[in-house]
Amino acid sequence: MAQEEKNWERETLEKLAFAALKEQTKTRRWGIFFKLLTFAYLTFLLLMVFEWQVNGDLISEGKHTALVQLEGVIDAKGEASAESITGALQSAFKDRNTQGVILRINSPGGSPVQSGIINDEVRRLRGVYPNTPLYVVVEDVCASGGYFVAVAADKIYVNKASLVGSIGVLMDGFGFTGGMEKLGVERRLLTAGENKGFMDPFSPVDPKQKEYALGMLNDIHQQFIAVVKQGRGKRLKDDPELFSGLVWTGQKAVELGLADGYGSVESVARDVIKAEAIVDYTQKANPLERIAKRVGVAAAESFAELTLRGNLRLR
Repeated sequence: MAQEEKNWERETLEKLAFAALKEQTKTRRWGIFFKLLTFAYLTFLLLMVFEWQVNGDLISEGKHTALVQLEGVIDAKGEASAESITGALQSAFKDRNTQGVILRINSPGGSPVQSGIINDEVRRLRGVYPNTPLYVVVEDVCASGGYFVAVAADKIYVNKASLVGSIGVLMDGFGFTGGMEKLGVERRLLTAGENKGFMDPFSPVDPKQKEYALGMLNDIHQQFIAVVKQGRGKRLKDDPELFSGLVWTGQKAVELGLADGYGSVESVARDVIKAEAIVDYTQKANPLERIAKRVGVAAAESFAELTLRGNLRLR
């Protein structure tokens, strides 16, 4: 009997010990979870505050050169959108201590609409603030839509090895009719409207639609050429290949009048604007803005894909 009582007591103590240990483990796990959650929340708040300070209206304490960076493909959903670039430029020009603005471009091009909006705003700001010059500094690439933007500046500075130009327009896509025939797939396209299936990649090329598309590309190309001539004026040399879509080195671009000289952000700020201090006005969207913008643009692109096949851009 005594032995049975001892066994019962031991078993009871073991159960209590395991229960306590289990409860402690559970409490510790919840504690770690809430600590991580709190840390993530605080980190998010710090990032939001930091980006708000960076993207807010900057009021500098002294005379300086304002910098706005245009990097990557120019489109509505990226950081090189017309909205973000024009907003940064407006803040740069409004600051009474801005002695000059540098738009640093490193872009292969992109949307002709977004590029056009930036070009228009640059020219408008130059008119509103005639005593504040705006210069473009090209790094690796300033092609097509990037150059569309650049020609609105007072002067364009490049590196000898920069790639500049590509004054042309393209619309690309794919045709799958041959592959569909081999696979035995039949395309069934129903439309209300003779050209509603415009340039459908699963249907043979319609000569009339192709002719129309080429005419549209030519119209936009002529708009591009007009903007370049307006911005560069008599600085352009008479070369038959100038508007053919070719890309030139920075050295050749200077010779052709597509650029004005050589320089970096630092050298232009120091030697041309005469204000070595540089303040960066480039806007960077916070995480919530990026998500909202991508969702909105994705919806718009989905609709566009239903109405127009192909990818039209300055490149």
